[in-house]
This record gives sequence, C-alpha cells and structure tokens, in this order.
Amino acid sequence: MGTSRTAGASAGGPAGRGQDYDAIVVGSGIGGLVSGGYLAADGRRVLVLEQHDIAGGNAHVFRRRRKYEFDVGTHYLGDCGPDGLIPAVLSGLGIRDRVTFRPMDNEGGFDRVVTPTTTVDVPAGWDNYRERLKQALPDEAAGIDEFIDLAKGVTAMSRAGLLGEPMVHLFRRSPQTMRWSRRTLGQALDHCGLSRRARTVLAAQSGNYGAMPDEIGFAEHVNIMDHYLRGAYYPEGGGQALVAAFVEALEAYGGELRTRCEVRRILIEDGRARGVELNTGERIMAPLVISNADYRRTVLDLCGGTDAFPQELVTQTREATMRGAVVAVYVALDTELPGLPNANIWWHDSDDMEGSHAAMQRGEFERISQLAFSFASLKDAGAPNVCPPGHSNFQLMTGCPPGYEFWGVEKSPVDGERYRRNPGYLARKQQMQEMILDAAEKVIGPFRDRITHVETATPLTNERYIRASGGTPYGMCRWGAVGQRPDVRTGVEGLYVVGQSVRYGSGVGGVATGGIACASHILGRGLLAEVFDGTVLGDAGLLPERADGWDPLMVSRGRSRQRAKGLARIG
Repeated sequence: MGTSRTAGASAGGPAGRGQDYDAIVVGSGIGGLVSGGYLAADGRRVLVLEQHDIAGGNAHVFRRRRKYEFDVGTHYLGDCGPDGLIPAVLSGLGIRDRVTFRPMDNEGGFDRVVTPTTTVDVPAGWDNYRERLKQALPDEAAGIDEFIDLAKGVTAMSRAGLLGEPMVHLFRRSPQTMRWSRRTLGQALDHCGLSRRARTVLAAQSGNYGAMPDEIGFAEHVNIMDHYLRGAYYPEGGGQALVAAFVEALEAYGGELRTRCEVRRILIEDGRARGVELNTGERIMAPLVISNADYRRTVLDLCGGTDAFPQELVTQTREATMRGAVVAVYVALDTELPGLPNANIWWHDSDDMEGSHAAMQRGEFERISQLAFSFASLKDAGAPNVCPPGHSNFQLMTGCPPGYEFWGVEKSPVDGERYRRNPGYLARKQQMQEMILDAAEKVIGPFRDRITHVETATPLTNERYIRASGGTPYGMCRWGAVGQRPDVRTGVEGLYVVGQSVRYGSGVGGVATGGIACASHILGRGLLAEVFDGTVLGDAGLLPERADGWDPLMVSRGRSRQRAKGLARIG
C-alpha cells in the first residue's frame, strides 16, 4: 500500500523541481478521475481541472424542486460482482467499500427488449441470454447459437487481453476468433444469417453506445453486452456517489480537483506536453497532461491541431464522425408506476431497427421509433435523493437527426451559439418532448396527469455542459476504419487521452478501463491485472470519514468549493 514512485514513473519527475504539478488532468469524467486517482496514489502531485460546477462528466446528476435527483448518464453498470471490473478499479484505490451496488433483476431480466412482434427479458449469463433469445425466436435458433458462440469466444479473448495476455499469444491461440475483433456487428449478424427481426432484438440495446450494427465493431458490442451479462447493477445513491468516491481518493492521496476552471489550451513545446493555459490566462505547468476532454476538441482546439500532431492524424480527426446524439426527457410523478420490472426497457416500433434509424438520419422524422426507459426510483428504491416516498423518477431517451439545423441553430454552443431562447430551438424541443411522452405512454400506460416535474435535454444541452462534439455522450463513430479508435497514448511526449473516444469502449466500465490503462502506461506497470489480484495503491487510512448528511454532489465540487454558493439540495 505504499506510495513510492515506480521505475516507470521517471517521466513525471518529482514535484517541486521547476514544475507546479507532476500531472494535470483536463476534465473530470470517470476516465480522468481514475487515471488521476491512480497517479495520486502512486505519489504524484495531480491537478484535475473541470469547467463545470461539479465533477463527473456524463456521470453527474442534477437536482430539481428539492425533491428529485436525475442521473444524466449512469443508467446501469455491469460486472459489479465480487470479481467484477469496476469493483477491482475501486479496490485498487482503497474505496471499494465506499460504493454499494444494488443488483437489478439479473434472473428475470435487467433489460426488456420490446418490438411489435417480440419481447425478450435479458437475464445475466450468456447461456441464459441464448435460451431467452431462442424461446422468442425459435426459427432463428441456429443463427443465434452461432452468434452467441462467436460472442463468448471474442469476449473471453478480450478479457484475457485486458488482464495482460499479449495480443500475439491471443492470435496464436485462436486466430479465427481474433479476426472477429476486426469486423463489425453487422458483418457478424450477416454471417449468422439472422433476419431483420433477429438483428433488431440482438442489437436493441444500441443506445448503450450510440451506433447501428454497420457502424460498431463486433468486439465492442459483445464486450459491452458481456459487461452487463456479468450482472447489472445501479450504484446506491446514484452515479454521483461513484464520482464522489473517486474524488475522495484523489484528494486523500494528495491530488487536487478544481471545478469552475476551464482550460483554454494544452501547452505543447518542442514536441512534448508542458502544461495548460486557463481561460483566465493563468498557466499551470506539468510534464504530464491527460485530456479527458472530447478527443476532437483535444486535437483540433486545445492542442492547436497541426502544430502538435502529424497532418495525417489531424485530417483523420477533422473528418471523424460522431456517434448518435440523444434527447433525454426527465420525468417525476406523484405516484408509483405499478407492474414494472427492475429493468430498463428498450422499445422499438419496428422489427427493422436499422431501417427506422436510416430514415431518421435522412431527416424523415415523423414519430419516435426507438425509446429507452431508465427507472431510477426502481433501481434505487427508497433512496431519499431520488424522489419522495410514493413518487416515481425516470428518464426517457431517443436518438435524433444529426447536425444543428434540426434544432434551428447554426453552430455549437461552445462556439457562441445563444440557443436557449431561440424560438425555433424551443419549438423543436417542445415538439420532441411531446412526441417522446406520447411514445412512452404507449409502452407503460398514461401518466401525464401525475407529472410533477418534466424537462428535456437535447444534444445542445450535452454539448454545453461537457463540450462533446455533436452533443453525443458516446464519442467518435468513424476515426479511420470501422472500430478504429485512438489509444490512450498520443505520440506527443507526456500527452495522454482518456474518455469515450479511446479504444477501451463506451460507458462507465469502458472509460474506467481506459483511465487505469492510461495510468499503467505512465507508471510502467500492469495496474488492471494487479488490482484484480488485490493490490491497493495509496493508504486507505487517509480517506476522509463521512459524516451524517454526507452529500456526493458537494464532495464532487472539490475540496476548495464544497461550501460555495449555488449547490442544489434535497429536502
């Protein structure tokens, strides 16, 4: 549990020798907090900078009416059992016992997939999932068997690779399986001869990564499914409780979080990172910079693009496309919703999900064709921050056509678009809200007359708060070949990237893995394998005690701003 520097840590240098910090992290999403926390636990002096009022990125929450707390992006977590990936990452920082994971209905089904002709309740376990699929689609049994066998092979290889087995060994052991890691989900579905209906059922949870089968790597899809099929959970107290635990570790081990602190530039001189410049003009120097900001903004804006990177990479990044953006409606009711399982609902109004999506992308948007439901008041039942007793709190999410024109604006809010009172934007936002509520009532029955709070977030909302290109929470779609994504290393000495666009995948599990991979490269040690074996960095005895009334939202503002004005409360 010591905090001595490793042999691989020499690039950072000791604090206080002409440098303000050993490492600066730009952005405080889960990837940034994990990488920063592990560096701090190793003894590095780490500074995390966040432009928003609270840390967490897509994992943050917001409060309304002193009664309700809505999770922006933490809808469920997978692989949180005793041997799970997220608990291992927490354990390595000594904070495993600070987060409680509440299981969803892993036996009956943690996801309910609904199409006009088929309903499938997805249980934990690949073989249980296989049987549910075959019960729902008996004529497709052979194709389902082939698909699940491929998925189990690829996910086993991916797990072994994460835990340190060299890729060359994996290819030698099973070259046919490893080739599927370079193909798309669409190619796998084609290979297995599955119908449009079966394709829709198997890819119905595409809202977990924001792409259609021809746009997502097969390995990424099945690894995300594997993450949840190892058991689906929700963090007690919501996503901010997970964020706050990482903040506590960062600060306990000597790191610092500054919120309301926006970075204007990452400073690169003579081919290496030197620090950052804030919007105030202040410069903070460090030999290591980790960007948890949007990858395209990191390369093209924060780092100045062509001056820092090879022209080929700059062009590839400029031409990159983003994954699907999301419209989210947050709903609170003064009544409970009877008869619902402790599961997400993935509803599709067609057995041809891909056809419906293609029509939407062309701008043929006359109705809601896909809708995801997340019920926080079921997942965290009885939690006083979610809603008062007898009330409901849930979120509705759907995709929308790409681009700003659909929303009646010309450019990004990051570039100065004043959209919030734009009549065209407000009209479109209201139209989308009503269409989403209409679709939701088709699925779970009428509830409009019991609404106590409703509000809608659009891609522009997301872009304003987390600076994500195109307003997507999922990162890049195409960066070169399908499935190709940047590594955490950039080619610029001392500059690393983490977050939704790196190669470790989407969601909390993916970005946490990317965060620990980044720290591993810097420290020169296989941290993920180590923490699975029980290694704990830092000294957990330094962690703060939690007093009565402990508030994860307050903790997530950073120690220096915990008591600043403007913090929303419950009660």
